[in-house]
Amino acid sequence: MSKAPQQAPAARHAADSHDLIRVHGARVNNLKDVSIEIPKRRLTVFTGVSGSGKSSLVFDTIAAESQRLINETYSAFVQGFMPTLARPEVDVLEGLTTAITVDQQRMGGDPRSTVGTATDANAMLRILFSRLGEPHIGSPKAFSFNVPSISGAGAVTVERGGKTVKERRSFSITGGMCPRCEGRGAVSDLDLTQLYDADKSLAEGALTIPGYTTAGWNYRLYSESGFIDPEKPIRKYTKKELHDFLHHEPVRMKIAGINMTYEGLVPRIQKSMLAKDKESMQPHIRAFVDRAVTFTSCPDCDGTRLSEAARSSRIGKVNIADACAMQISDLAAWVRGLDEPSVAPLLTTLQHTLDSFVEIGLGYLSLDRSSGTLSGGEAQRVKMIRHLGSSLTDTTYVFDEPTTGLHPHDIQRMNELLLRLRDKGNTVLVVEHKPEVIAIADHVVDLGPGAGSGGGTVCFEGTVDGLRGSDTITGRHLGDRAVLKEAVRKPSGTLEIRGASANNLQDVDVDIPLGVLTVITGVAGSGKSSLIHGSLPQQSGPTDSGVVSIDQGAIRGSRRSNPATYTGLLEPIRKAFAKANGVKPALFSANSEGACPNCNGAGVIYTDLAMMAGVATTCEECEGKRFDTSVLDYHLGGRDISEVLAMSVDEAEEFLGTGEARTPAAHTILKRLADVGLGYLTLGQPLTTLSGGERQRLKLATHMAEKGGVYVLDEPTTGLHLADVEQLLGLLDRLVDSGKSVIVIEHHQAVMAHADWIIDLGPGAGHDGGRIVFEGTPSALVAARSTLTAEHLAAYVGA
Repeated sequence: MSKAPQQAPAARHAADSHDLIRVHGARVNNLKDVSIEIPKRRLTVFTGVSGSGKSSLVFDTIAAESQRLINETYSAFVQGFMPTLARPEVDVLEGLTTAITVDQQRMGGDPRSTVGTATDANAMLRILFSRLGEPHIGSPKAFSFNVPSISGAGAVTVERGGKTVKERRSFSITGGMCPRCEGRGAVSDLDLTQLYDADKSLAEGALTIPGYTTAGWNYRLYSESGFIDPEKPIRKYTKKELHDFLHHEPVRMKIAGINMTYEGLVPRIQKSMLAKDKESMQPHIRAFVDRAVTFTSCPDCDGTRLSEAARSSRIGKVNIADACAMQISDLAAWVRGLDEPSVAPLLTTLQHTLDSFVEIGLGYLSLDRSSGTLSGGEAQRVKMIRHLGSSLTDTTYVFDEPTTGLHPHDIQRMNELLLRLRDKGNTVLVVEHKPEVIAIADHVVDLGPGAGSGGGTVCFEGTVDGLRGSDTITGRHLGDRAVLKEAVRKPSGTLEIRGASANNLQDVDVDIPLGVLTVITGVAGSGKSSLIHGSLPQQSGPTDSGVVSIDQGAIRGSRRSNPATYTGLLEPIRKAFAKANGVKPALFSANSEGACPNCNGAGVIYTDLAMMAGVATTCEECEGKRFDTSVLDYHLGGRDISEVLAMSVDEAEEFLGTGEARTPAAHTILKRLADVGLGYLTLGQPLTTLSGGERQRLKLATHMAEKGGVYVLDEPTTGLHLADVEQLLGLLDRLVDSGKSVIVIEHHQAVMAHADWIIDLGPGAGHDGGRIVFEGTPSALVAARSTLTAEHLAAYVGA
């Protein structure tokens, strides 16, 4: 037999040589000329202490440039409607692919946004009911709580054949919105007892609303209107007088020679106070609104948001409101039982979406859950759902701590999802602190060595084993294991919760010990937040000085806000400068009289370039210092105000703690910031540039000033490096030792091991949870090994 001549191996195709993402000279935020090469079609994990520059490199450099380049492929007209992105500060970015970012930004708090609308599951259900529902009531719009039913008729003018013809036209749209609550599911009512004291007359000061004092114009509007007698107690008003006082429609009139509009007290309050964003109100007005406004489930639709017609159409015995209220794992089973060839493709797609919820560990949610109530971790996983069954390959997926809010039991499932995305030929970039996720990485990039100005350099690049052997902070702490406490503190009392039934809680009775560190744990969706946030604030009786709750809600603040303004630190600093120089404190605020007139205290000039990215140039007048030149002539301890705001917390603590610049009020706030591990933050750094972990610790430092007896922390280890967890435990110990009671909702085993008392919820999520499966000391939990948490904690401490 003759042999075929052996062929020489084919030369590598040029297209296969692009297997790296190259970054050279990245200088975004605190990055110091970072140059790295990231392998494509692999799982790369970015580690480093909070604030070391991970997000700046992954999100603000790689993902941002990919997004910008994609946006540039659209026409200028389309770009005008898209967010404009500036090119990141980097010398070279090569080998980029389309980036899909899945971050931890909370979903919008719009009352109309639900889990179903955010994932398009509702849209598919609406089509399903419009096709199969009995009786048939209309198109998919008839099942949407965001579409009102409207109809109209009238004459229209039409040009036809050179003549103007008038025709009568009518139209109608059948929507599914409940007309009473307008699709919100809840109605708000004013508690009249909080508006006035019925036993008093207006002249005696019956009105108890902020700004309605007997000397003010708001009071004169009612007392001099002629509709009511100001000397008569409100309780004795006739029916007509009470209507004119509370509900009169707007009418123009003259009062003390000035033209004013009189209207009833209720619509006036609704327009002036209730129409505003609560967060932007002054504290005393916000407190009034909290007292006076009650939100109740809409009596017409029973909180379902849907009209009676939409609820009348059913498939079998289930209407669309029932379907949305079901736990998603149950809804998936119901959809699987529908056998209707006419809508087979729709059922397949809906089935896949619902199965993705279950697969990602969110089967315990329901589609009618408001998206604003999801935690950061839940919101991120909801955003992941649309990518799970995607046919895209050679895409870059960027995740920001995807294990946030996940019990160790659920982390394994998340790891499998990340690996599956990689195995489809995608590049997966993950910013993460959890050792369980770092362990599955193909490539690790460790940034540091410190945070803020002490970070921004690459300390290590390579494999996980290489990281373990390296002398970086992450490498040294990767094998950290907390040990169980030998002795636990004795409680000083108990906080009783009885019959808790919020969300999935099943009539829970529990005693939370006071004066100790209590950890509430359990798988995601087991009812931890429902138990604490739903039951605790009402339980704070006279024995406590109140409950201080520190959740993961976003910090509100613009690029003008910074740690100094947010914590109230700027106030004592301004007063100290004013006192030392004999001038007004307002001069030392870049948002007030001291602002540079050229840039209005922003420090930069923003130039809008329409559909192109706007340009921010440093202000030439103040050179980015934000203050008027004359203000910088005033000094405190030899420094001007811009130099103080450029200091880090540690530098400012030393500067304002001793000598001529000693300011005790400011020093106290700075000490709290240092205690929570934010010593490296610059006082004037914009809040918009802080990482998630930094924002939560900033909140913690601010709330530590409050006179609370009970502190409730919601997953304080979110965004914390392994090395920082030890510092957090020290802070929690100091709080307890100072006489406070600390309750922590947490999944981190180091915090569990450090607890004095553990309350474990479960055994599963959703309707499979909501029960107390263990309460006792950590050592008793490990010894019993009766729950999922016990198994993972025992493995963690090596018991």
